[in-house]
Amino acid sequence: MHIDPNSKVLATTKFSGDHDSWIAGAVVPVVWKKTYGKGRVFYSSLGHVAKDFDVPEALEIMKRGICWAALSLYEKTEEWLKPVY
Repeated sequence: MHIDPNSKVLATTKFSGDHDSWIAGAVVPVVWKKTYGKGRVFYSSLGHVAKDFDVPEALEIMKRGICWAALSLYEKTEEWLKPVY
């Protein structure tokens, strides 16, 4: 999977292949962050239903991500990598 080098992957998942055998063993990001212009982007695929946040770690990563994104008004932006494609 191609991932933007300016994205910082914070959590991944590894597929078992129980539902689709072709994806067995694939590791993909489920939580990542990056800067975009003067703003910040936080993404999480965790929490499809409210009950998912009964897991303290899932709730904590969401709270931290929201706080990190909100601080973009007050903190210096990260420098972007400039990869050659």
